[in-house]
Amino acid sequence: MDPMSGKNVRTSPISVAIVEDSRDLRVGMSYILEGSSTCRCVGAFPRAEGLLDRISELRPEVVLMDIGLPQISGVEATRLIKKSHPEVEIVILSVFEDDENIFQAICAGAGGYVTKPVMPQRLLEVVQEAADGATPLSPHIARKVLRLFKKHIPVPGADYDLTPREREVLELLVGGHDFKEVADRLVVSVYTVRAHIRNIYEKLHVHSKTQAVAKALREGLL
Repeated sequence: MDPMSGKNVRTSPISVAIVEDSRDLRVGMSYILEGSSTCRCVGAFPRAEGLLDRISELRPEVVLMDIGLPQISGVEATRLIKKSHPEVEIVILSVFEDDENIFQAICAGAGGYVTKPVMPQRLLEVVQEAADGATPLSPHIARKVLRLFKKHIPVPGADYDLTPREREVLELLVGGHDFKEVADRLVVSVYTVRAHIRNIYEKLHVHSKTQAVAKALREGLL
């Protein structure tokens, strides 16, 4: 923790795994991550099966996931990872921009969706945003996500037994704040915020910030 600001200061690089079937893109992203002081690549795989077999061993904090993969798709791999390792943040990197792929990725638990190609600096920003609990989205993808949300008219829903503090955290997430900003506003540590968010995910039966926000909006929880 920074004694001046009172905020948590990260002392180790963000561990990142890549799933990308294009060798050139996979190698290129690996070089970008390894050349950064803020990230380290713990594995790069041409197929989702490779990461699924080793995710418990590698324990990446962030996964950069392609959608159009052979055999197990990026969407299905996202669903499987979030089911067994809900703490892992998954960002979809894809050339597909259609509503169906975006919707399916969000429903599977993806915490971000960015279209390829991604410039080196933006790739590092995407990883940092995901690790901080933000939702990295390409601008035009963000507009599509908002439009998808607006299709669902809020209806009264159960309160899911959320505590007042959990509601505060959820409201800030809906407001677009990342985990650090939530911690600052509530004057607590990021670790405390993450504990609240784990409880929120469990109570709402979701696996990502994006899913939690979508459910809160859809069911009028706030």
